[in-house]
Amino acid sequence: MPGLAVSDLAETVQYNCHISDARYGAEDSLCVYLMKMREYFRWEKQLPYGASLGREQVGEWLQAREQLWEELEQAEMRPIEIDGLKYDPFDADAINARLAPRGLVYSGGLGNRAKPHFFLGRLERWRSSDGYSVFVVASEYARDLTAPPAMTLGRSIFLRRESLRRLLWEKLESWRWNRPDNALGRAFACYDFEAALAASLDAMTEREINTLLLHEQGECAAAPRLGEDWNPMLLALAGTPAELMARAVRDHLADCLVTLPALATSLEAASLHFYVGNLNNMRKDLFPALLAAYSTWLERGDAGALAQVAEAGRSHWARVAAEMRAIYRASAADAPDAIRDLVEANRL
Repeated sequence: MPGLAVSDLAETVQYNCHISDARYGAEDSLCVYLMKMREYFRWEKQLPYGASLGREQVGEWLQAREQLWEELEQAEMRPIEIDGLKYDPFDADAINARLAPRGLVYSGGLGNRAKPHFFLGRLERWRSSDGYSVFVVASEYARDLTAPPAMTLGRSIFLRRESLRRLLWEKLESWRWNRPDNALGRAFACYDFEAALAASLDAMTEREINTLLLHEQGECAAAPRLGEDWNPMLLALAGTPAELMARAVRDHLADCLVTLPALATSLEAASLHFYVGNLNNMRKDLFPALLAAYSTWLERGDAGALAQVAEAGRSHWARVAAEMRAIYRASAADAPDAIRDLVEANRL
């Protein structure tokens, strides 16, 4: 457990997390929402992954949490106070300048649908890479309902080991319902989850945290190509199908710049399977050539198709992104529909 001062800081961060969840937490489908809440309960109560969760206990906690969210929906977020100085909760750079020397790391940024994400955790390690600060986070003292395992804010990359490990557990649990023969199942088959769950989760987390870093480095490389008006455009598209498409286009550009070339070179089978298995439906729909290249590698063991599709994707997705920005600059009000039509007409 953290010390008293860290506990006070964690309480403030968690309060802001509750406000974010109060405003955005129920926007998922009922099934996804309940699954997230189930694992959020497990994290908050510090229960092991395999522990049986009592339906009555979870139900009471869920009712109390939703009541708290109702009370906090209109509340103002609290500033982050360190040594008597108060910081805006989104001023992560200034906050981390004070916390990193103490072995702590903080993040405050916007994710899908402009939902604020906050966390406070123990700093495992820090390093500088190509002008970016890379923070690897171990255990977490405060977090919101959705815990992205990786995020880039400005010139800082955050890799959350605990959140990634928990995400892998959730995906394993979901896959085990029907055990389909798919990319995610092939990734899990590279480990002995049946006989050594904890060790396998640790090994997979250690390997895939490096894949997450590749993607975030790709986002850093993509940023100059996307331009300064990309993030304002995302905010203008928040909550529309065009936002999901825009995020998919950015992710594909990032991966074609860094992730795919690296994976095609290293030929880490477990990471290649996991990368494809972790693609959401929007990304798969917009980039069928990537799935075809994966199938070619799967059948022939030849990664050449992956390298070729990455090369084609770099120019393709950069062009689509430029056309999206042009639409936004011409008419922000009409951008959601026009951008949706543009992206749908430019699958690769």
